[in-house]
Formats: sequence, C-alpha cells, structure tokens
Amino acid sequence: MITRRHFLQTTAFAAATLIAPRAFAIGNPSYPSRSVRWVVPYAPGGATDLLSRLICQRLSDRLGQAFVVENKPGAGSNIGTQAVITSAPDGYTLLLTSTANAINASFDPALPYDFAKGITPVAGVARIPLLLVVNNDLPVKSVADFVAYARANPGKMSIASSGIGTSLHLSGELFKSTAGVQFTHVPYRGSAPGLTDVMSGQIQGMFDNVTSSFELVRAGKLRALGITTRERSEILPDVPPIADTLPGYETSSFYGVGAPYDTPREIVDLLNREVDSALSDVEIKARIAELGAIPLHGNAGEFGGMLTAETDRWRKVVELSGIKKE
Repeated sequence: MITRRHFLQTTAFAAATLIAPRAFAIGNPSYPSRSVRWVVPYAPGGATDLLSRLICQRLSDRLGQAFVVENKPGAGSNIGTQAVITSAPDGYTLLLTSTANAINASFDPALPYDFAKGITPVAGVARIPLLLVVNNDLPVKSVADFVAYARANPGKMSIASSGIGTSLHLSGELFKSTAGVQFTHVPYRGSAPGLTDVMSGQIQGMFDNVTSSFELVRAGKLRALGITTRERSEILPDVPPIADTLPGYETSSFYGVGAPYDTPREIVDLLNREVDSALSDVEIKARIAELGAIPLHGNAGEFGGMLTAETDRWRKVVELSGIKKE
C-alpha cells in the first residue's frame, strides 16, 4: 500500500529529476563533482571574457557545479595554454582555445608544447570576423580604392595591429600578398591603442576584430572598407567582404574549448553537448550576435577538424609573410 508520505516523496523526486539540470539528469553521475577551472589565456575584459562567462554560467546552471573563469595571460596565450596542457586530464581544467593557438604552432619555433598533441578538442564557441578600418580623412571609400591608394603611395602607409604574430597582424600580411601592395606594420600592445592612433590619423588603417571596432564605425569615428569573412556581418550589413575585391581572401578569429589530452571521451562528449546547447540558448545567441560573432556548432570531432584546418591555414600565412617569433 502506498502511503501519502511515500507518494509525496516519490512525486517530489520525480519532479526534481525533470526540472533540476544536474549531471545525473544528463546521464553522467560522477562528473562534475566539484568546481571546474575555465582558463582564459588573456587578461580580463573583452570578447574572451564575455564569451567565457556566458558559457560558464550556463554550464554551472546545467551541471550543478561552478565553472570558474581563470585569466592566465602572457606570452601570446602560451602561459595559459601550457598550464592547461600540463593539468590532469580529468575534465576539471579547460582552455578557451583561440586563433593564437593555431598561429603559434608555426609562428613560435620555441613553443614548449605541441598544441595538436597536448589538447583534446571539446567544442567550438564562436568565430569573429575582422574589419579593415581606416582613418576618416584617408581618401578611400572601398577596398579597391585602398589598394589603388597603397599602390600609388608605396611605403607611405602604416597599418596597426595588436601585436606581432596576431591574427590582426597576419590578416594584414595576407592582404599585402593578395593585393600586391606594401605598407608598414606598426604593432601595439592590444588593439585599443592602435585604433586610437588610426582615429587620430597617426596610422592610416588597421585590421581589427569586429567586436572591438564596430561601435567606432557606427559612431562615424572610423570608416570600414571591408570584412574578412566571405559573409557580411549582421551588425554591419553594408560592409562588403574583402573577397569581393580580392578573390580568395579570408581570415577570422575563433574561440572554442579544449581539455588536456586523454580527457575521458564521456566527459568530452558531455561538455560538447552542453556547450553546443548553450550556443542555442536565446539569450546567449543574442549576446553573441551583439558582438558580431558567429556561433560555432558541432561535435568534438568537427571542432577538432576545424582546429587542424585553421592551423594549416595560418601556417601558410606565416610562411608567406616570412615572420617568425624571435
């Protein structure tokens, strides 16, 4: 005979099982059983932090344990990356992977680790287009104008970047090669001071992530000539792809999640499902769109394939530029 107390206890448990988004409701009773470190190999602030905190909050809510963002900047993302690679492969230390990892594989000959062998791909997060922006007084209105002006003024133009070997720098190097033009590269410590000097006219232009430059374009402080992806951006739909003028030109920045090599497959698959699900959340989708970013859906294998393709893409650009880290 079922007593009223037993009925209420059974009903309460069933309801909790249905509504509580914890690990046991998803099919893995043992992970996570404590907090998880999400290492961001950059300083606090910017798109890396915002994307990480959005995803970590969702994972914390869904899996019942805190996913804590830990900033470990330095050495072009190498300090944070190495810290994760040398961590235990138990799912409790994760890495915000990025374009820097794909570039450093060939750009830095003294790299103290092999990224491809040291990291297990987990999930993609977002891809971010770059913009070619110029000072408003520069007498160019399009990519074609910019190319013509650069050819007419060889060696007289300067292009800023956030540092040597960054996607911003190498996007400019690829542009130079594709367009057959020359300009002086001026590296800065981050994109903000570079953008400031472009606005003041000390520097003529810059390739910059759309996340940090689109508001300046909207405010009329910079002129955007082209976007580095094949598709236009929803936040700046009037800016055409550079490939419309220079066929084959394409670059972007990307972010994803990695774990130390040999992390159990069931943990990787669980995290992949949860991150991919987070990217479909209405509020998270809206925040990502506000950044001008594009969600990267797919399973862990697909993200791994993308990492390989991106590493190969940037290796070719590094070789083309002839630039290596000293």
